[in-house]
Amino acid sequence: MSIIITDEDVRRLLTMEECIKAMRVAFEDFSRGDAVNRPRLRYLARHPDPDLRYMANVHAGAAPSFGVACVRAGSQILRPISAQNDRRIYENPRAFNWGVVILYSLETAEPIAFMHEFQLSGMRVGATTGAAVDKMTRPDASVLCLFGTGKQAHAALEAILSVRPIVEVRVYSPSVEHRMAFAKDMARQGVRINLLDDPREAVRGADIVCCATNATKPVFEGAWLEDGQFVATIANSDVTNKRSEVDEKTFERASAIIVNDWESVVENRQTELLDLIAGERVKRNGVHELGDVFLDKTEVRQPPRGRGEGVIYYKNNSGLAIQFAAAGGLLAQKALAEGKCRSIPTEWFGSDLSSYYEAGFRPSP
Repeated sequence: MSIIITDEDVRRLLTMEECIKAMRVAFEDFSRGDAVNRPRLRYLARHPDPDLRYMANVHAGAAPSFGVACVRAGSQILRPISAQNDRRIYENPRAFNWGVVILYSLETAEPIAFMHEFQLSGMRVGATTGAAVDKMTRPDASVLCLFGTGKQAHAALEAILSVRPIVEVRVYSPSVEHRMAFAKDMARQGVRINLLDDPREAVRGADIVCCATNATKPVFEGAWLEDGQFVATIANSDVTNKRSEVDEKTFERASAIIVNDWESVVENRQTELLDLIAGERVKRNGVHELGDVFLDKTEVRQPPRGRGEGVIYYKNNSGLAIQFAAAGGLLAQKALAEGKCRSIPTEWFGSDLSSYYEAGFRPSP
């Protein structure tokens, strides 16, 4: 039988601390050449409404340490960026997210689970940021500036709070209503939020500046940054969209830029970085992969404040299949042990080749 893992199962079974550890293992394995990841594939297709588009979002890869390979297939209707709209707006006719992650056994090739993607998608991004913060920031980093108030911001905040002794959380969003709602929600979870009306004041003196927004343009100016700060972002360009939460000055001030996967930078056409390298404004040898940092193949640490050593910039670029595979493999283990998930006959998703095998044939798919 194959199990179904719902968003509620993810909330119940997987802690942020567990997800952070899984992300670190996945990226270390990726650096060793053990885990497998193909760059994210996205495309837009024509929609009957000329103001809308269909968007597919596909990931594929494997995390042997967790015993699984995965395919994430996202399916959305969106309203693209235009002169009237500076953010992509997802507008599925029904209030549902239709993305699914299929987990396959690396031992048998059988589908072992079908998993909702929504809850885990935000969690694995936040957990990866948390793992990066844990590895690269000063142990006493205590002031966090957070841009964003949505799902990704919630996950990023939870992850960073779990790895650093944060005593002040400053939050900025252009929407006062969203800021107030975020603070109220976090107060229920015991986290006190300092809401700011000025993004520059949010950045001033912060140890960590984290952007987790749906913005397409920079949310602060790189000139505001102070030596010794750590910057993390999640918005990146791809073939369907041009995005960056930081400006060129931020890239130029970084003494080191860390990405999840260099191949994804190239394949997804992340021109916000590639153009600066082509123009020799950023050095290619100053860009490092996260897994290499985890394994100390390259040493990147947040420098002390006020010594003129620039900033560390973690460009959490592109979602990777190994994130879904690692967290999904762990979730499947826990769900199977719990025994409460719904299940579907595995045979429904395969073709019976018994007659071919009995005749001595092993036909290809």
